[in-house]
Amino acid sequence: MQKLSDRIDRARRERFVGRQAEVELFRTALLADEPPFVVLHIYGPGGAGKTTLLHELARIATELGWPVVHLDARDIEPTSAAIDLAAQAARHAANGSVLLIDTYEVLDGLDGWMRRTFLPQLPANSLVVMAGRQPPSAWREDGAWAELTRVVALDNLQIEESQAYLTARGVPAEQHAALLAFTRGHPLALSLVAELYAQGNGAMLGSAPAAHDVIRSLMERFVRDAPTAQHRQALELCAIARTTTEAMLANLFDAEAAFLLFQWLRQLSFMEQGPYGIFPHDLVREVLDADLHWRNPNHYADLQQVALRYLRRAAQAASGQARQRLRMDTIYINRRAPGMRDFFVWDAADAAYAESAQAADFPAIIAMVLRHEGEASAAIARHWLARQPAAFLIYRTNDGEAYGCMAHLALEHATAEDAAIDPAVAAALAHVAAHHPIQPGDAISHMRFWMARESYQLITVAVNVTAANCVIHWTTTPRLVWSFVTMSNPTLMAPHFESIHFQRTPAADFTVGGRQYGVFSHNWALMPLTVWQIDTRHADLGIADAGRAAAGEAKASPAPVLSKREFAAALRQALRDYTRPDLLAANPLLNTALLTERTPAALQALLGDAVTALNQNPKDAKLYRALWRTYIEPEATQEQAAERLDLPFNTYRYHLTNGIDRLTTMLWQRLQDPSA
Repeated sequence: MQKLSDRIDRARRERFVGRQAEVELFRTALLADEPPFVVLHIYGPGGAGKTTLLHELARIATELGWPVVHLDARDIEPTSAAIDLAAQAARHAANGSVLLIDTYEVLDGLDGWMRRTFLPQLPANSLVVMAGRQPPSAWREDGAWAELTRVVALDNLQIEESQAYLTARGVPAEQHAALLAFTRGHPLALSLVAELYAQGNGAMLGSAPAAHDVIRSLMERFVRDAPTAQHRQALELCAIARTTTEAMLANLFDAEAAFLLFQWLRQLSFMEQGPYGIFPHDLVREVLDADLHWRNPNHYADLQQVALRYLRRAAQAASGQARQRLRMDTIYINRRAPGMRDFFVWDAADAAYAESAQAADFPAIIAMVLRHEGEASAAIARHWLARQPAAFLIYRTNDGEAYGCMAHLALEHATAEDAAIDPAVAAALAHVAAHHPIQPGDAISHMRFWMARESYQLITVAVNVTAANCVIHWTTTPRLVWSFVTMSNPTLMAPHFESIHFQRTPAADFTVGGRQYGVFSHNWALMPLTVWQIDTRHADLGIADAGRAAAGEAKASPAPVLSKREFAAALRQALRDYTRPDLLAANPLLNTALLTERTPAALQALLGDAVTALNQNPKDAKLYRALWRTYIEPEATQEQAAERLDLPFNTYRYHLTNGIDRLTTMLWQRLQDPSA
């Protein structure tokens, strides 16, 4: 019986063209008594056709009778144990096998382990093919591996190859010349052109000088011809978020629409998928994101908030590495901001993670500090490891190797001895005393000793890990009033910290071992988290945690200035979260002049009273009932709410929409004129 996989393989085979040199190199190695190489590295930019070539190599190996193990690094947890498990068939193949590894750049942290441990244990006549975006420099520097490795760079397809591909995809021959001038043989561009023709949109697309411009022109046409406005919005959301799930789409559309749109997205030729959701090809993402940001910045901001609302809730329910990943996803949403764009490694955000340092990790931490900051700083680190060992995190690559470290020192517990040993403590506490002294029970955090083992404080994946864990710490530490951050080169990171409202604080600078360190600080009493996160002009990190909105913290802060659009969005979210005080704690309305007591309970009372007030006017009673059964005493679904109110669903939705608008107008007017 023929299986669906057979049809998929046949479709791939019919569409595969070109790459004859690479195919013959591979075939010759398979047929040789002793292959001239054991590792074939294929590299090229996104859209060069690496994945397509790997599928063809898998087909050839199967036809020649070789066992084939095909892995995509995006589908596997990037740890040595996960790779070992996924590739066990290759390890146990008595006569050798062909192991194909796609998206190898995701396994950058495991590259040394692959050379030293994993590959040497494979049967002697095995053949390994790795496809990634970067040339494998370390393999060339290793003398033994250099002799056993071949490296191939993928370029655009030749004219004849491009024509063959277009023919296989059903594009009329009379269109080939113009389209080849347009795409210049770029595989992804050819694929997008063919898709437009398959959809009946094969009008001439003009010409463009480079692949990026080709993709731009094609995607502008594709977005313009999306089946509905919902399809276009779903595609735009995919471009903004690092990964998109059906659950995220459900924050923008109803559940049924989200399901259908997700199915549409995942079948697009330029859409890829990994363990955490789907995402567009990098070039496609770049073009879609830039076009929407330029074309409709307000809509772009609205879609950012859709993604952030989903990620906030997901992060609240997560822990460990999953929580760090979700926090990094929130940072990714604002990657276009000037203070964010150049300060993170966006393409390999999950290459390392942090966990609580254990006693066995302390020597590695001391060695890192000693290497990069000297003996005086290492002595201070030893002191804090003895005094506050729980403050330290160890960074690890995904194979468990120590990669870096950081510490969040709790200065509210610092003693006179601590201040005498660590000049950072004395400087920070003096600044606090001079500006906004803390009360008993308040917390002061100082982020110290952050670094990567090899690159110290350069912009590497260590910055990603540090930022994600700083955000976690800042948003989960009860009664945190001050946060300090130490940087060895404050000038380098100043634009980033300015964008997230951490002020350069020269009064807190300090010197250790003859070396001066710069400090940034944030006073959470003056700008609490609920205000900090809604400032979308810079870097809205999209964080929402319940414990940070206590009235004692918020009362010292000025009321934020919301635009009417921001106010309306905050009110809609507050209605959705009415029964969840933990989520209401992060709502921007909590810090407006509508409330004197800035607590979730007070916001609940405000909303309940406002909805009830609509019932005083007979004309608004139907709006009151729709709001009450949807948000205040909600039914399980909106369909059940409509049934409870004995209304057709469309009529119920009409009343609910008008009720929200009426409530927004009423509370907005009250905010503008409290005496009204």
